[in-house]
Amino acid sequence: GLDLLDWLERVTLPAEARFADEAYARREARSFLRALVRSGTTRALVFGSHFAPAQAALFEEAAALGFPLTSGLATGDRNLRPALHTTPERAYAENRALIERYHGKNGLRYAVTPRFALSTSEALLEVSGALLREYPDLHLQTHLNENPREIEAVARLFPAARDYLDVYDRFGLLGPRAVFAHDVHPNPRELERLAASAAWVAHCPSSNAFLGSGLFPMRAHLEAGARFALGSDVGAGTRFSLLGEAMDAYKTQRQRADGVNLPAAALLWLATRAGAAALGPPGEAGGLEPGRSADLVWLRPPPSSTLEAVLEHAGSSEHALGAAFALAREDAVAAVWIRGRLVFERGMLQAE
Repeated sequence: GLDLLDWLERVTLPAEARFADEAYARREARSFLRALVRSGTTRALVFGSHFAPAQAALFEEAAALGFPLTSGLATGDRNLRPALHTTPERAYAENRALIERYHGKNGLRYAVTPRFALSTSEALLEVSGALLREYPDLHLQTHLNENPREIEAVARLFPAARDYLDVYDRFGLLGPRAVFAHDVHPNPRELERLAASAAWVAHCPSSNAFLGSGLFPMRAHLEAGARFALGSDVGAGTRFSLLGEAMDAYKTQRQRADGVNLPAAALLWLATRAGAAALGPPGEAGGLEPGRSADLVWLRPPPSSTLEAVLEHAGSSEHALGAAFALAREDAVAAVWIRGRLVFERGMLQAE
């Protein structure tokens, strides 16, 4: 198996370089969004491509599907393949053009996306901060404390920073619309600062397990008041389904000496309300109260499946909900509604 940095070099970055081909990027965007819907995902925060035409294609395909998407052009100017590098000047111009064209239209929102500190110079991080100041309703997404080797490399690149999070903080990237993927290895100061800034962490348990990155310290986040929701981190993550990710979050906590007990209701909250709160706006989605978006998933066990058998004998709603997290797969998603509109039923997207 490969750890994070080797995985990026050997697998991820070569695949991402193919998105320079706009036609290929559009096909992959369409396939990706349909896979999200088939898995029961009704809105998402997505790291975009390093190529502006590919990012535009992702936004356009999401709008055509009626899928509420928050995303943005991924940027980096070092420690990536040269084909993926940008410059601060180009990054500012391309981001600004995409923001003006797509942000706040057709259910789309923009997220400033410096890939991670290891691939971004101080000048490029300054561009990210400038965009957030210019457009204060944008999201910010990047990576944080995923892997010990990564953390050590970031410390060498930014010797003046107190820690990994401080690299971002120095450029004004923290706040309630900031989402940091992973945070497997935080220190106490970082947790306190995450809580104080009301930023979010995207906990990606299957990716962490696949790359051997570590076991997410959920209790430490809770005790510090640092907010987190579930992410799939597809690429290294092994599925699109947040049902499966929630189950992996449960298993992760079972393996930690200080692990948090996660009943089925807590998994449901992580997979729905928490993610909706991270994406915002407040109160828009993630629940069934009047006034919230009707983002709904109907789970129907396949005939003769283990899930069907277990649900027949479920003695309580808690037991039934736990069975859904443990056993439901993509083939159990019978229908999906987004903003009250049926978009998927019986294995077919309604646009097809």
